[in-house]
Amino acid sequence: MLSLGFVFVVVDIVRTVADLRRVALVIILAGVVASLIGIGLYAMPDDMAERTLIRLARVGYPDGGVVRYVEDNPALNERAISTSIDPNALGGMLVMASALAAPQLFARQPLVRRRWLTLALFAVLVACLVLTFSRGSMAAFVAALGFIALLRYRRLVALLVVIGLLLLLLPPAQDYIAHYIEGLQGEDLATQMRFGEYRDALTAIGRYPLIGVGFAGTPEIDIYLGVANVYLTMLQNTGFLGLTAFALVIGGVFIYGARHAAHVRAAEGIEAVWLGFYAGIVGALVNGVFDHYFFNLEFHHAATLFWLYVALALASTRLARQEAEAG
Repeated sequence: MLSLGFVFVVVDIVRTVADLRRVALVIILAGVVASLIGIGLYAMPDDMAERTLIRLARVGYPDGGVVRYVEDNPALNERAISTSIDPNALGGMLVMASALAAPQLFARQPLVRRRWLTLALFAVLVACLVLTFSRGSMAAFVAALGFIALLRYRRLVALLVVIGLLLLLLPPAQDYIAHYIEGLQGEDLATQMRFGEYRDALTAIGRYPLIGVGFAGTPEIDIYLGVANVYLTMLQNTGFLGLTAFALVIGGVFIYGARHAAHVRAAEGIEAVWLGFYAGIVGALVNGVFDHYFFNLEFHHAATLFWLYVALALASTRLARQEAEAG
C-alpha cells in the first residue's frame, strides 16, 4: 500500500521537465553504482566477498551464505549480487535501469552531454546484468529494448545483435549460453523446481480463485505461498480480483501514454526519458513471468522501484501534455 501511495506522491512532486530529467539521471547513476559494486564483488575471491558483505549484517543483511552461485552450487558459476541479496532481484533492477539508459544513446537531448559517457554507463549496467546469470532478467532486457526499438529507436536492434554475438562468440560466455539452453530445455534443477512451484501454485489458486488466501499464510497445510512468478503470486495472494485490478491499472497507464504519444514526441527533452520509463515497466512485467520480486513483501524496495517507474511514466506524459496545451 505504501508503494501504491508513492505513485501519487511522485506524480505530485515531479512538476517540471528539469525535475523529471534529474530523477531519471539519479536512477541511472544509482544503477551504475550498484553495478560497479556487483562487478567488484564478483571479481573478488569468494571468501573476501563473503566477509565484505556480512559486515552489512548490522543493518539487516544476511550474516552468512551471501555469495550466490548458479543452482546454489559452488562448483558452478558465481552470480553477481551487489548488495541486493539475490541475483535475480539485482537483475530485475538492472533491467529497469538499462531500459531507462538505452534511449539516451540516441536521444537528441541526452541526460549526459557526452555520448561516449552514456555508452559507458549503459555498458556497465549490461555487464553486471550479464554477470547475474539471471535468465528471466535477460529475457526482460531484450523485451524492454525491443519495445524501445519498436516505438522509436530502430538502431537498438543492432545493439542487441552485437550483445548477442558477443555472448555467442566469446569463449568466457559459453557457460552462460549453456545455462540458458538448459533452462529452455527444462534440464537444470532451478527450472525443474519452478515447474513444481507452478503446479503447487495452481492448486492453491484453484481452491481460492476469487480473492486468494491473503499474505499471512495458507489456511490448509498441503498448500503454501511462494512461486517464482509475479502473476501466480498475485493470484495466490489476491485472487482473480487482485490480478484484474492490477491489469486495469497498468493498462490504464499504457493507454494514457499512447493517447498522448504525439505530445511526447513534440516536447523538448521528454521523449527519451518517457520511453525509458515505459520500457522499464515492460521489462518488469516480462521479468514477472520468471520471478516474483516486484510483488514480494520481503523485497519491498523492488516493488517500490516498479511503482516509482509507473509514477514517472505518468508524470512524463502529463508534462508533455501540459507543454502541448501551453504551446
